[in-house]
Amino acid sequence: MRWRVCSLTLLQTSGIARVEPMDDRTLIEQAKAGDKRAFTELYHRYRQTVYSFSYAVCHNKDYAEDVVQDTFINVFRKLHQYDGRAKFTTWLYSIVVNNCQMHNRRTQLEQATISIEDLVEAERQRDHPIEFPDREDYHPDAIVAAEELREALYATLQKLPLDYRLSYILRDLEGLSNEEAAEVMGVSLPAFKSRLHRARTFIREQLRDFSA
Repeated sequence: MRWRVCSLTLLQTSGIARVEPMDDRTLIEQAKAGDKRAFTELYHRYRQTVYSFSYAVCHNKDYAEDVVQDTFINVFRKLHQYDGRAKFTTWLYSIVVNNCQMHNRRTQLEQATISIEDLVEAERQRDHPIEFPDREDYHPDAIVAAEELREALYATLQKLPLDYRLSYILRDLEGLSNEEAAEVMGVSLPAFKSRLHRARTFIREQLRDFSA
């Protein structure tokens, strides 16, 4: 365990000069060739993305940090396998999802989840994701309301089985297309859409007070 911590500590604090901004493809090719500065830049570019995704999955900062660490160690090990056919972010999300699933099994987070079949009685309603106010429209009351909604959403997500939780986060929080999210999850498009529909229905019912 210690070597994993040291690896990312070195990555974060090595004092290596940050490279100038460049496109992902160039950074990836340089990192594949052994350029540590390029990999460090990829880490800084996508660390917050991985952390935010992981935090939405678990609503726990320590868990999210563990997933960030595991993810970038795996990226470092497997970067040579990335062939560029999929978007880098899609490939990255696949690694994050796998780490979330593995971490979930290790910590048995799903012991407290509920059966999705018992929670989708309102499927008669039309699907739509929870919507937050546009940033430019924010005023103090709206900011407070949006933060309350965000916290309620995170708490509600914890009640869902992990695969439904991941489906909702990928599609409605991270903004992937249905096709991209299904690829990340490693499931068929119809299976993904079914999970997403059930997750949205449950979340909408749980947060209906916020739409009043």
